[in-house]
Amino acid sequence: MFPKKIKPFLYLGIFYLIVSLLLRIVFFFHPITTADFGFFEIIKVISIGLVNDIFVFTIASSFLALYFLFLSDSKYNKPYGYIILGTLLLFLLYIQFIPNNIFKQYGGSVKEIILIFVGIKTLLFGSMLFLPAYRKRIRSVSYFITIFIYVLVIVFNAVSEYFFYNEFGLRYNFIAVDYLIYTNEVIGNIMESYPVVPLFSVIIIISTIITWYIHKKTKIELEDPPNIKQKFILLGTFIVMVGLSLIAIPSLMQMKSQNVFSDEIKANGLPKFYWAFTHNELDYFQFYSKIDQKKADNIFLSQYTEPTLERNIISGQPELKKNVVLISIESLSAEFMAHYGNTRNITPFLDSLADRSLMFTNLYATGNRTVRGLEALTLSIPPTAGESIIKREDYNKNKFTTGGVFKSKGYDVKFLYGGYSYFDNMEDFFGGNGYDIIDRNNFKSDEITFANVWGVADEDMAKKAIQTMNAEAKSGKPFFNHWMTVSNHRPFTYPDGRIDIPGNAKSRDGGVKYTDYSIRKFFEMAKKQDWYKNTVFIIVADHCASSAGNTELPMDKYRIPAMIFSEGFIKPQKFNKLMSQIDIMPTLFGLLNFNYHSKFLGQDALKENFQPKAYIATYQDLGFVKDERLTIISPVRQIKQYSLQQEKSNLSPEFNIYYKENLLKNKNTDQNLIEQTISAYQATSYWLKTNQLNRTK
Repeated sequence: MFPKKIKPFLYLGIFYLIVSLLLRIVFFFHPITTADFGFFEIIKVISIGLVNDIFVFTIASSFLALYFLFLSDSKYNKPYGYIILGTLLLFLLYIQFIPNNIFKQYGGSVKEIILIFVGIKTLLFGSMLFLPAYRKRIRSVSYFITIFIYVLVIVFNAVSEYFFYNEFGLRYNFIAVDYLIYTNEVIGNIMESYPVVPLFSVIIIISTIITWYIHKKTKIELEDPPNIKQKFILLGTFIVMVGLSLIAIPSLMQMKSQNVFSDEIKANGLPKFYWAFTHNELDYFQFYSKIDQKKADNIFLSQYTEPTLERNIISGQPELKKNVVLISIESLSAEFMAHYGNTRNITPFLDSLADRSLMFTNLYATGNRTVRGLEALTLSIPPTAGESIIKREDYNKNKFTTGGVFKSKGYDVKFLYGGYSYFDNMEDFFGGNGYDIIDRNNFKSDEITFANVWGVADEDMAKKAIQTMNAEAKSGKPFFNHWMTVSNHRPFTYPDGRIDIPGNAKSRDGGVKYTDYSIRKFFEMAKKQDWYKNTVFIIVADHCASSAGNTELPMDKYRIPAMIFSEGFIKPQKFNKLMSQIDIMPTLFGLLNFNYHSKFLGQDALKENFQPKAYIATYQDLGFVKDERLTIISPVRQIKQYSLQQEKSNLSPEFNIYYKENLLKNKNTDQNLIEQTISAYQATSYWLKTNQLNRTK
């Protein structure tokens, strides 16, 4: 009799394994998967993935085990039934009406999900308590709902993982956690990007059919609830199996190869999501390789003429109090521009502007998220493990920032964003560092010609920016405005009639070209203003459109365009030395001959003592590029080093963005570069932890 009790687990488990296998096969053939797999490697990936899925399902099926453990008729007897119903009702009231309850503190939709679940459970239990004649029928409905939830989650998760992989070339990570927290933007993005109604209809239909089949094959088990002995056996078996799974899953997650796509395909998204949810800040000193702190500080600071953290920058030339407009463009990969070989003519204005600017041709973003780009441009520090400083509410304020330097020179300082700046904690960060904020809340209805879930169209923000700058100019003070664009982001929707790609095409090329159009409109309007000739414009991407590649940190997926433009002031030229996103603002301050006390960790790239290098990172892999080597340090004190070989291209060398990364054996690694890598990230983490990068009061 008892072996029959595991039939629901077998049917659900087999279904889950089939769905997971199909998803892996799709990933193998997905266009974003650029790695090649041999037959035996495919078998290995599928086999490890199968083991992964079995352990994950074992843990996930614990809820079904609890369902059978509590399956009985005796709990409806007096007074137990009334006590249980009362407890459920009190729990329901706690979730709904108690402010800051434990579920509300998780943010996102957690509270609503728990409320629905407990509400359904309370309704079903009450019905079975007061309607004993219909108990079997209600129990069957309850069981159907339980199986349906499992099947729906399995199907929905597979679809979600597909779309996440389609966007990032990865299983779930920090970005997926953000998607759970910022429900409004993310659900809105999904609604505008995909055919949601047909998609969800198919998901519901498939889930209902599968549930009906499993329910039909296993519902007989409900007629004879397990006795106390069977329940203890079930409980003991699950405790052992879940214990083994909790040991095995972390070990499987640590199994890394030289092929990132292989690691991602054999992984399971659910434990990766949990790991990201619980590790939004990685303690560098716990997870990464370390050297003596004083030595790390000295190695890192040796790049500066004055080898101290706080340095006096003395120009020797008269300071130029020019207005400054920094435009950080959403997801503008270098490969979108004609200068880097693009033949689709999707950045005609930016390409023409580059020819009239100081263009940095060999510059790399620090990360693959907007918050990383904003962090690099505002704080001028290498990226740190875990979440961006912008997201860390406990110590993201009172930092030494570019806005702080401008304020010390008497500038008006603002952050401009077409969306709601609470997203990604931007409002808290910029407001906490002395910036005034102009975002969607500042728009009147007649100022918005088009908007999607991410914010108003870039051309509307361009008009608002001109309006803001005109008001600032009238005050007689110079201004620094940092504008973050939004239109080059999925769903890639924008007003019709602006470019030759329809606004409802939802294409990446359209998003790029419309952003280019909007920036052209901004410059056309700016050129008519009195303040234009006394203004310096910096145009730079926040990060690339994709970070997927064959290695942890594919170089070509971090290369971004950047230029500084000012008619009659900035001489057009190409700067071809390797540099980082964190070097841009110190370079700008050098061009303005600013004298200031600096805690920036970037350098003025135009000075003789500049050391060409770049920092590129994900939330856990921290990379350092120098001397044609890429050194990567990762959690559990892993270190890898790659030699960088530029692949053949018709482009001139300074615009060739493609590198072949060859993993070096230990005997061929450059230990000096490894120490420099560790020093950069260890020193930055230490100075942040000890508040040494705060603004000096």
